[in-house]
Amino acid sequence: MNSTAIEVAAAGRTPWLQVLRDAIAGRGVHPTEGALVPAIITLAVPMVLEMVMESLFAVTNVFFVSRLGASAAAAVGVTESLLALIYTVAMGLSIGVTALVARRIGEGNPDAAARTAVQALLLGGGVALVLGVVLGGNARALLRLMGADAEVVRVGGSYATIMLTGNGVILLLFLMNAAFRGAADAAIAMRVLWLANGINIVLDPCLIYGVGPLPELGVTGSAVATTIGRGTGVVVQLLTLARGVGRLEVSRRHLRVQLELMARVLRLSGTGTLQVFIGTASWIGLIRVLAGFGSEALAGYVIAIRIVLFALLPAWGLANAAATMVGQSLGARMPERAERAVWIAGFMNFAVLGLIGIGFMLAAPRIVSLFGGDAATATYAAHCLRIVSAGFFFYAYGMVLGNSFNGAGDTWTPTYLNLFCFWFWEIPLAWLLARELGFGPEGVYAAILIAFSTYAVAAAVLFRRGRWKSVRV
Repeated sequence: MNSTAIEVAAAGRTPWLQVLRDAIAGRGVHPTEGALVPAIITLAVPMVLEMVMESLFAVTNVFFVSRLGASAAAAVGVTESLLALIYTVAMGLSIGVTALVARRIGEGNPDAAARTAVQALLLGGGVALVLGVVLGGNARALLRLMGADAEVVRVGGSYATIMLTGNGVILLLFLMNAAFRGAADAAIAMRVLWLANGINIVLDPCLIYGVGPLPELGVTGSAVATTIGRGTGVVVQLLTLARGVGRLEVSRRHLRVQLELMARVLRLSGTGTLQVFIGTASWIGLIRVLAGFGSEALAGYVIAIRIVLFALLPAWGLANAAATMVGQSLGARMPERAERAVWIAGFMNFAVLGLIGIGFMLAAPRIVSLFGGDAATATYAAHCLRIVSAGFFFYAYGMVLGNSFNGAGDTWTPTYLNLFCFWFWEIPLAWLLARELGFGPEGVYAAILIAFSTYAVAAAVLFRRGRWKSVRV
């Protein structure tokens, strides 16, 4: 058993019920102090729950709107594809915010962390304004551009306009939660999304169907409910920052534009946005390769990947926890602690994702059957799930290592890895295996397994070189 496994096993004496309670309550989180395993768990638990809450927004909207008919459901689906641009920008900006805030908190400089958070919010507000005017002002034209027919545009035009114009609540929610995570106040980010989701779940059916004195707005009501829910979350975030409930406290002296600091945020976040875009856009290339094998193969792939992405939520929580640990430890001039935290988080991820992967490989047909579909679609989905989940052991380390580079402020390394592994390697390999060598859709699934495994190995090699320890942010 290696030293990392021994350290994780030794943590078995820790009172885990108390650790979980502290994680939910936001107590006892000290990334630069104490034992590493409890610190990682205390950070990871609320981060996992936060991501589950964020995923519920789209699920809730589709659940209620689907009862209005195919056109309403299609309007939500097409708008979500347009919102993918917003999410890409939000996630990219969040990478830089988390890295900078974590570094400043680790240095023992909460004032600089607060100034960073303010500049990020000003930057995010400006980006949201531009996107709101460009996208929201052309929402119906964009729906038509995405292939929506006249009925979908008629039914969902207002929904798309509200969601795209109000993109600011998405960006600000992401950015402030990224700041809270960087400060190790992950429980605050989690509670904010609990509140926002709770409001959305209650208001969605009320405004869609017109319950009591509330108007019946149809699919537009879903956009109003979602925007109100997220907007309330943003207000709570701002009040939390103003009151200094956690490690970040924003006061009047921080409320001024600092172009140099904003440029630093933009530099890191711009690379982070490119990184997210490269990774997200590569899936489009895979769909293009699969499209030639028929609708059943494509539908099976979509079902399997949705299952995989949901299973990866706990892994992303551990990966985000590792990023915070790295940022704060480097700020405190404790690079060895940062490195140990990454390998421990990777091993924990390896154990969790490995068990999930084994379960998926053994029970793929039964899991896929829960999502309906015809026999051919289910067969493709089961094959995809089995092949892709075989690489979960590699993905576990790859996710943690990639986020750890970001936490250190080394955003270019995972960007280059994304570009090479997913564009120069995965897509050509998928085409070669599926088309030229005749493996069909299974060739695409195998390319995903190989590319993500390649990413993990390359990331481990680069991480061991240690150049990330000397990055200045």
